Amino acid sequence: MEAREPQVVREAIMGLGEARDRAPRLEGVATGVEGLDELFFAIEFKEGRPHRKPLGGVPLGAVVNITGTPDTGKSLMAEQFAVRQAADGQKVCLVTVETPAAFVSTALEQRARAMGFDFSKIEKNIILLDAASYTRLREDMPTLLDTLAYIYRTYRVKRTIIDSVTGLYEAREMLARSVVRALYSFCKKWYQTALFISQKRSSHEELSAEAAGGYAVGHIVDCTMVLSKELILSERAAQIWKQEVGSIVRLFRIDGCRLCGHDTRIHLLEIDELGLVHIGPPLGDVRGRR
Repeated sequence: MEAREPQVVREAIMGLGEARDRAPRLEGVATGVEGLDELFFAIEFKEGRPHRKPLGGVPLGAVVNITGTPDTGKSLMAEQFAVRQAADGQKVCLVTVETPAAFVSTALEQRARAMGFDFSKIEKNIILLDAASYTRLREDMPTLLDTLAYIYRTYRVKRTIIDSVTGLYEAREMLARSVVRALYSFCKKWYQTALFISQKRSSHEELSAEAAGGYAVGHIVDCTMVLSKELILSERAAQIWKQEVGSIVRLFRIDGCRLCGHDTRIHLLEIDELGLVHIGPPLGDVRGRR
């Protein structure tokens, strides 16, 4: 058996100071979701004592996973993020995996109107990549990444949304980790602040971070937000939640964030009649008042 020659990846070795210089500054990126941005914070020391400083959004450069079962508000949150960032002058790439781009454009226009923005003034800042209509983009990762790189260079994009990342490995869940890892590393290389939307099976525990494909998404990304809903179908449930039978209680929590501090409590979530998601008060506060 031939002796193996040592293979040293020297470019992967760096001092802590060099690595720190490459990192984006710690600041918030507004999500467009009322009640969410203040749930992230940094720690500052004043007179030797730690104090929370609200970040005002998800951390710059973070890859964030938004997961939940159907009809919990995941795509609505992604659309609100896209509209808010476009309104702030940022270029946003939305990779639509589930719904053809033409239909997504209509949803984005409705979301912009509901948020009080003139869609005609922000639409130039949103670039759609229609993976729903082009199978090769869904099934061939190098092609998807090459196309994203072209978009980043051409349009100077710094915000990316993939809705949904689960659609890139449907029917082949054994590839989930490799798919998510490739996308995560790619977004990091290009210094993207990104949202990955992932689907949960209905059999999964509602407020767990597990997405279809196992823990492929939550263990790789920088932050996970979990959305769930409780159907009030019995008098007992109605008494517990102080809601009428037949109503829906929606819940939200941040499962973790590597890049900054965050609120760890379960919050109420509301989807209003305009289709906008709002993060409400902590569940404990509401139950206490009731």
